[in-house]
Amino acid sequence: MAEFLRTGTLLAALLLISGAALSSTPPRIAIYRGDAGCDDCSETVRRSIEASGKYQVEYVGPDEPLDVTSESLKRFDLYIQPGGGQNIPAALRALGGQRSNAIREYVDQGGHYLGLCMGAYLADANNLALIDEELDSAVGRPGFPVHSIDDAAVAVEWLGHQDQMFFQDGPYFPASPSTGFKALGHYENGDISAAAYRYGSGKVVLTGPHPEAGLAWFEQAEIPVSRMPKSDVMGSVLAEALAR
Repeated sequence: MAEFLRTGTLLAALLLISGAALSSTPPRIAIYRGDAGCDDCSETVRRSIEASGKYQVEYVGPDEPLDVTSESLKRFDLYIQPGGGQNIPAALRALGGQRSNAIREYVDQGGHYLGLCMGAYLADANNLALIDEELDSAVGRPGFPVHSIDDAAVAVEWLGHQDQMFFQDGPYFPASPSTGFKALGHYENGDISAAAYRYGSGKVVLTGPHPEAGLAWFEQAEIPVSRMPKSDVMGSVLAEALAR
């Protein structure tokens, strides 16, 4: 009897250890890399995520070991569509119908989508249709400080605090009556700069500015380094995108 109890206690301990190990498995993140993005956009996203050491990150796309399919996306907790150029229809064509359907199915069945700038535009009602609204550029909006598509840094209220972020003709987000909609940040003119939505059983987080932009982007655009974010904006948007 004593031996049985010792064996049972050992088994219970092993199960607890195994459960703890499983619960501490880092979230798995897929980043699209391909013609629907821009040069170095996917790589910049990956560098910004891996700097924290908290996540497992893989590229997915037409020239990667894993393409964007319904089956491959099941492996991941979050799919990221990075920035791109100015031509949204061309980006959607480059993504293609099968990948677009796979992304919608993934989110509908409980997956999470993070769209950064171009990736946000691609989520709108005219493209992947992950949200009900059509999106337009923040440039030219009343009170918005940027008046061209040139790279800039913009002031934002971000998850309750003030900061600055890299901006490349990103969208603003109309307030939505959709269930699950939440404004995550605002530009200084009051327009929404980032938002969360529900799609089916999944979650969609979209941001107009680039939380992933690092020193190299600011230097290349000749934006003063003093205008870089003071807080971990990429870490906070990832936490929001992964949260249930």
